[in-house]
Amino acid sequence: MLTRRSLLKTGGLALAGFGVDACATRAAYLANRNHVSRPPINLAPVIASWDRVIRTTVGLRPHRDSGFVLRADKLDAKMLVHNYGHGGAGMSLAWGTGAIAADLALAQAERRAAVLGCGSPGLTAARQLQRRGFTVTIYAMSIPPDTTSNMSLAGYTPVSGLVSLDRRTPAWDAQFRQAAEISYRELQLLVGREYGVYWQDSYSATDDPNRQGGGGGGNEGTGDLLPDQLRTGDDREVLGPGEHPFPSKYAIRRSNLRIEPNTYLDALVRDFLRFGGRIVIRKFDTPRDLMSLTEPVIVNCTGLGSKALFGDEELIPVKGQLTVMVPQREVTYSASGRPPGVPPPPPSPAGQGEGGNNQFRTNASMNARSDGLVIGNMMERGNWSLDVNEDVRQRVVDLAIQFFSAMRQPRNGQRLTQSEPPRSAPRVESFFDLDS
Repeated sequence: MLTRRSLLKTGGLALAGFGVDACATRAAYLANRNHVSRPPINLAPVIASWDRVIRTTVGLRPHRDSGFVLRADKLDAKMLVHNYGHGGAGMSLAWGTGAIAADLALAQAERRAAVLGCGSPGLTAARQLQRRGFTVTIYAMSIPPDTTSNMSLAGYTPVSGLVSLDRRTPAWDAQFRQAAEISYRELQLLVGREYGVYWQDSYSATDDPNRQGGGGGGNEGTGDLLPDQLRTGDDREVLGPGEHPFPSKYAIRRSNLRIEPNTYLDALVRDFLRFGGRIVIRKFDTPRDLMSLTEPVIVNCTGLGSKALFGDEELIPVKGQLTVMVPQREVTYSASGRPPGVPPPPPSPAGQGEGGNNQFRTNASMNARSDGLVIGNMMERGNWSLDVNEDVRQRVVDLAIQFFSAMRQPRNGQRLTQSEPPRSAPRVESFFDLDS
């Protein structure tokens, strides 16, 4: 599929009548590095083995091909604000969509609101309402640590499983841009404040130094959501042969903004309660049930629950599955790549949009968190099952064992390379190739 990103990479020179071959690309790469060989980075080895697996979790992302719903409706005399359908970008966009939802609620004179749902979208919407002077009660069937948000890989991945190219509209794009910018700034301000939000180096092992890294995951065609600012390569460093420990010619290093869901959601609950919020465990089966609430404003953040509660037939689940190994405090990075000898996957059939699945069929991946090393991921469209897929579990663990056992081990006494905050914050669009 031709995207704006690929057009920017290849179209300009082609239109000007220049040919770019592999030699020229390699020469440009070497010239850009000035032939300087840097000291190799030394990363703590990942100890990947089956006896270190501690759990496997499954979550269902609430996906709509036309993207999230963010609008105000009427429910008799009440104002009903919808804020749901974030796909795999709920942890990334929730501060921004919550701010927009709270601003819509300001049209109601009385400052009392009910929020439906206690995952990331519900908690952040509740906090944004509190910042605007509302007294807020959250009504939910499940609260952390039992929400879908707790099951996420969690990082700033603002277009992961979010929207289909042919379903976007100018109005929706404008809402997305506003939400992405607000959320990015909010998450930056939580770094270092015991919210489980931090910067982490991510390494993508590859034999192609021009690869952008991060994978597809159904994000194709969304990279122009922030036009005129598309500058991929900010905070992107190519490490050459001998400069990294991975079983590949090159490794691409980028700074990622990561979120530890259990720490993060518990912190949001504490903040919500500290500012006078209240949580009520309750289920609603029909919109009529909502009329029993006394609050004049209702903010719907029920995710997949909106399919039954409000009849949104466009909502479908995208199943995700994560396997977690024993944490290693010394491992402070994330990494992905194909183990030696494993062939690349076949291309996805046209129209299936399952590029992310193909990637994780042959690529190992690891994200280091304080609660464990998270291995693998999956994006299975339309599957409502919360059962563990044993085939996927077997595959991602085996690939991780193969990949990380082939890493170069640091010599005794060598100082390990640690993740550090970037010197300047990467642009929002530099995260568009990342999956969650």
